Amino acid sequence: MTTDTLAKKNRKAKKMMLWFGMISITMTFAGLTSAYVVSSTRADWLRDFEMPEAFTYSTLLIFISSITFHLGKRALMQDQMQQVKRWVLVTLALALLFVFTQFQGFGQIIAEGYYFTGAQSTITTSFWYVLVLLHLAHLAAGIIVLGVVYYNLMQNTYNPTKTLGFELAVTFWHFLDFLWLYLFFFVLLYR
Repeated sequence: MTTDTLAKKNRKAKKMMLWFGMISITMTFAGLTSAYVVSSTRADWLRDFEMPEAFTYSTLLIFISSITFHLGKRALMQDQMQQVKRWVLVTLALALLFVFTQFQGFGQIIAEGYYFTGAQSTITTSFWYVLVLLHLAHLAAGIIVLGVVYYNLMQNTYNPTKTLGFELAVTFWHFLDFLWLYLFFFVLLYR
C-alpha cells in the first residue's frame, strides 16, 4: 500500500468513527424525547410550562456559532490563516456565551419554583433539566475540540491540503447545533 492510500483510509476511518459517535448520541436523545412524549400523558405533566427566554437567546448563539465555524473552514480552504483563527475564537466565545445563557435559563426555571428533584420538581421540568444538561455535556466536549483546533492553528497544523481535524471539528459542531435546535423546537412545540 502506498502512503497516499493509507492516508485516505485513515481519513475515511476517522470520519466514520465520528459518524458512529454522532449516531449513538442521536439515539440517546431520540430515546429521551420518546420518553418525553410518553410521559406527557401523565396527569401531573405541566401543560403551561413556559420555556425560559434565556434558552431562546442560547439557540440564536449556537446557530450563529455554526455559521462562524463554517466561515473559519472556508477561510482555511482559502489559506487565510489569520481569518481562520479569528473565526475559531469567535465560535469559542459564542459557545461560552451559549453555556452562560443555558445556566441563566436554569436560573429562570428555579426562580419559578421548579427544581430538578425533590418536592418542588415536576416530571416536565426534570425532563428539561436532563435534556439540557446532557446536551451541555456534549457541548463541553465540543468546546474542548474548539480549544484543540485553536491550539493546532497556533502550531500551524492546518493548511488547505491538511484539514481533517478541522473538518471533523466543524462536522461535530454543526451536529451539536442541529441537536440543540431539535431539542429546543421539540420542547417548544410539543406540549
